Amino acid sequence: MQYTTGRALGCHFSMRLITLGLAFLLLLIQYPLWLGKGGWLRVKDFEAQVDLAHQKNAELIARNAKLDSEVRDLKDGTGAVEERARYELSMIKQNEIFVQIVGKGQAAALAPLAPKPAESSEHCELR
Repeated sequence: MQYTTGRALGCHFSMRLITLGLAFLLLLIQYPLWLGKGGWLRVKDFEAQVDLAHQKNAELIARNAKLDSEVRDLKDGTGAVEERARYELSMIKQNEIFVQIVGKGQAAALAPLAPKPAESSEHCELR
């Protein structure tokens, strides 16, 4: 009877060893799926990077469309040129009066209200 008990115990030990070996192999096969070069974690990271790139591209497309319309307006019309000259360079048209209303506590704009007589020949005007 001892002989069969020892044999059954040896068979039980070898089945347990096979089960542990198969479990280890299963975990070993799962490693590349989760943590390997093309694993799920890297795929999620790449998807996040792609979404960020799409968002940035959308912002750049909107900015480019705005700049494109501004360039077309500068090429075709005089309205944009006149507007820029008025606001950025403080230019006025000939026979035009510049009026600036300054509220209490506000500083006056940097543009002079009237050119000095010596500067009047050098002052640029829009026509």
